[in-house]
Amino acid sequence: MAKKVLILAGDAVEALEIYYPYFRCLEEGYEVTIAASSAKKLHTVVHDFIGWETYTEKEGYLIEATAEFSEVIPEDYDALIIPGGRAPEHIRLNEYVPAIVSHFFEAAKPIAAVCHASLVLTTVREHIQGRGMTAYIACKPEVEAAGSTYVEAPLHTDDNLISGHAWPDLPGLMREFIKQVNKEKVV
Repeated sequence: MAKKVLILAGDAVEALEIYYPYFRCLEEGYEVTIAASSAKKLHTVVHDFIGWETYTEKEGYLIEATAEFSEVIPEDYDALIIPGGRAPEHIRLNEYVPAIVSHFFEAAKPIAAVCHASLVLTTVREHIQGRGMTAYIACKPEVEAAGSTYVEAPLHTDDNLISGHAWPDLPGLMREFIKQVNKEKVV
């Protein structure tokens, strides 16, 4: 039976941070569901580092969200991916998202969070307090305010939480995520 992976997203999700994990999971033979506030085509954005003090943003491709947060049954999934971009700023406000994310912590299922995904994790601070994670450097204050230790590294694994700094770190993040998904239990 194929493993099932849930991706939480919304408009302004970073293109590479959703497409790379999505296709990599399909390549692995997993069933993948992209959930958002509503089932629709999501607008992605492309963030790049081109000499500015911060990243730039351009429109990216569209990607289909086939499920709504309100209909997600997290127990049906083996693992969770939260991509970054600006989507985490608004999806974290959805009333269903904290309960979905909490399930993956409580069941010790693999969670991959990259870049601004840490903003979603701050809604479940009871699960991230005392844990280490990395995220885009602009998210460091929120990570620390939620009681986590910000790790200044491109990748960090703390039990079932696999975190990455930004899209250039996706190969390592997905390598660890797939390793954990393919195990029966996280050690």
